[in-house]
Amino acid sequence: MNEDTVRDQFSQNDFDRLRLIRSANIGPVTYVQLLKRFGSAERALNAIPDLARRGGGKAPRIADANVIQSEIQDIERLKANLLFIGDQKYPRLLAELSNAPPILIYRGSLSHLNKPIIAIVGARNASAAACRFARDLANSLNTAGATVVSGLARGIDTAAHQGSLSGSTIGVIASGIDIYYPPENKELQEHVSEQGLLLSEQPPGTEPRARHFPYRNRIIAGMAAGTVIVEAAPRSGSLITARIAAEAGRHVMAIPGSPLDPRSRGCNNLIREGATLVQCAEDVMELVQNFDDRAAVANQKYNRDGDFNSNVREQDNDDATDGDREIVGNLLSITSVAVDELIRQSGINPSTMQLILLELELAGKIVHHAGGKVSLKN
Repeated sequence: MNEDTVRDQFSQNDFDRLRLIRSANIGPVTYVQLLKRFGSAERALNAIPDLARRGGGKAPRIADANVIQSEIQDIERLKANLLFIGDQKYPRLLAELSNAPPILIYRGSLSHLNKPIIAIVGARNASAAACRFARDLANSLNTAGATVVSGLARGIDTAAHQGSLSGSTIGVIASGIDIYYPPENKELQEHVSEQGLLLSEQPPGTEPRARHFPYRNRIIAGMAAGTVIVEAAPRSGSLITARIAAEAGRHVMAIPGSPLDPRSRGCNNLIREGATLVQCAEDVMELVQNFDDRAAVANQKYNRDGDFNSNVREQDNDDATDGDREIVGNLLSITSVAVDELIRQSGINPSTMQLILLELELAGKIVHHAGGKVSLKN
């Protein structure tokens, strides 16, 4: 099957994996933990009610089979496709994130993932000079052999896509693959899907919501070896992308600006805090050319069907006692805490701790946070 065409036939395993991630209380971390423990999405779906019962709650709502079938039909109608974590063509660096998206819906060519990927993001109300700089930088990065990824937002994102459209560009959106936001970028989004690669984590038809944008940002930062911030006000979404990139061990770069322009304060602060000052594509490529691609083996833990290989699976027997569960329950609060700290304070082995946390999340008792932290639901 050609990689850039719709799957000739969605397998039962595809259906089960999509159904698993669309079910209630199943986030990216829980999805991976379930596959790691049970080996396949089918077995995980069957195990959820018992796990939730052990966690002290009711079984979460399993996604309706008809709704999943309808989503698959929408994907086919849109001439889009599904890419699951564990697939050979899933972005290797993105797979490194603990909360990597289990599925990506895409239109376009996956060949754009085969080059070094650089993210360019920045202010929506960017200055004309900054937009021109972003366009030129994106074009130069293409010439240097890199793919540019951005978020198809107004301002710097738009300029980055415009500058790389004739070369290699990836657009990541916070809505369904068939929704255009902002509306004025409809034509640009179509061009990206035809000449580059368009990615979405949300089901078709999903309108963008404020909570979707941080998830979109983690995809942009996670798939790139380095992120360049061109203009950004303090506490902007671009700085969230920069923080995610830094936490993932990726290069964070910033374009310096006038201290008199509030749109430059975010970049100037990043430089003061340790981001690398860059001024051209050569600076960027020099920084990432020796990037340690630790994700080269990230997908080797999965088999050809996208399920965990047996040699890296956790045992699916219940090795947690009621006493273990009570200890963990007493340690948890509405303040987030690192899982490693829970293991240290409880003396419970990591595999058992993961099982207990899995039970609690399926029961709707806890939530996962960035940086491997958990807390009780408020």
